[in-house]
Amino acid sequence: MACTKIHDVLIIGSGPAGLSAAVALARQAHTALILDSCAYRNATVKHMHNVPAWDHANPADFRNKILSDLAARYPCVERKVATIKEVRKRSSDLFEAVAEDGTQYQGRKLVLATGVRDRLEDEVPGYKACWGRGVFHCLFCHGYEERGAESVGVLVSGMFNTPEAVLHVARMAKRLSKTVTIYTHDSPALAAKIKELIHSSKICVSTRPIASLALIDEGPEVQITLADGSTAIEGFIASHPAVEQRAQHLVQQLGLETTPTGEIKVQAPWSETSVAGCFAVGDAATPMRSVVSAMCAGNFAGVGVAGQLQREMEERDEL
Repeated sequence: MACTKIHDVLIIGSGPAGLSAAVALARQAHTALILDSCAYRNATVKHMHNVPAWDHANPADFRNKILSDLAARYPCVERKVATIKEVRKRSSDLFEAVAEDGTQYQGRKLVLATGVRDRLEDEVPGYKACWGRGVFHCLFCHGYEERGAESVGVLVSGMFNTPEAVLHVARMAKRLSKTVTIYTHDSPALAAKIKELIHSSKICVSTRPIASLALIDEGPEVQITLADGSTAIEGFIASHPAVEQRAQHLVQQLGLETTPTGEIKVQAPWSETSVAGCFAVGDAATPMRSVVSAMCAGNFAGVGVAGQLQREMEERDEL
């Protein structure tokens, strides 16, 4: 089933990056179709932070406000709820996206704002149930609300896996608690390196392996059960699991170049990928993942896409 309309731009993803790209394109009256899977990395989060004027707001309200503004002011932008299973470049100036229901969408340019997925299944039992409620991956994003805790845990795993990174997070955690325990989860060699860097008497290291995590009531307190059967209670835990491309299949189908750490490789400042006419923004294209940085990247990409479209239109005398 093909959609006969050819849009100027297809935007896959409806987070801050994709929506910001849509706003920029709308300001130059370009037609854009937002393809929204409704799968968001922060779906379990009730409050967002570090976004001026939206501090402590529900991220769903933030997204809905942008969509509402687009619908009210910019008829050139459309949104469809669709999960894209396939994307291809059919010619030098035409991309095609195919949804799970078989519907085909076409656009002259493509913006991937598909984000990343946290690999919660790689962590210890109970981790997933604590995620976002007692386990926080970014203490700028969440943690201030729990300040004053007697003790906070830092779990070595995923992206917190070097002595420098672990101690960096421990210092931030100490700003919000009286003491900090770093759990190296049965990694004595790493624990020894971390200890060499610690100067604070309020930061200690536990090398005992962890058996499971569990929220106390609804959180944020977390009970840590160690392999020897003993337990510890932390006001919350700072931990960042490994991440992966949420739409890795699309990255592979397009043959996009990626960085050694897995992000889609883009060219600053407009975020065009290794495939001409395809742009990538937000968490999928940077290790510095935040709402504000995603919005900035999305805006710049929208500007870059508009410039590319207009140059090509002018060359064909279609401007």
